[in-house]
Amino acid sequence: MNSELIETSAPTGNEAVTEAMNRRYSAGFVTDIESESLPLGLNEDIVRAISARKNEPEWMTEWRLKAYRHWLTMKEPHWAKLKIDPIDFQAISYYSQPKNRPKSLDEVDPKLLETYDKLARASPVSPSMRCSIPFPSERHSAKNSPKPA
Repeated sequence: MNSELIETSAPTGNEAVTEAMNRRYSAGFVTDIESESLPLGLNEDIVRAISARKNEPEWMTEWRLKAYRHWLTMKEPHWAKLKIDPIDFQAISYYSQPKNRPKSLDEVDPKLLETYDKLARASPVSPSMRCSIPFPSERHSAKNSPKPA
């Protein structure tokens, strides 16, 4: 087996990402749900904004900032036998959420439920291996508790 890297005329690195992002989605479906996102890029203001949006305590914000500052000191890895451009971390949005946040499964946008249904049908995982995870607000409700025998 030949272990040499095969050169192709296909775009690489950021060029390939840009091309993919500008290409029309072709996997079969899109779920258009109104969302709110933070601007592209990562800096201390973005880290603080993420923590604020999640209503995290101050100690968690400081922990995130410490991790971010450490990440800034790290070198990007060199991947053997790959010719890829460095990742442009400032071209990524690190936070997005639906504008209407449901408190229960009954409040979830039907379009989103249809997407999960499509993904489940397309999944290589057998239906018997899939699990259903309730929303955090439903985990301990009486409605979802097992019924006595």
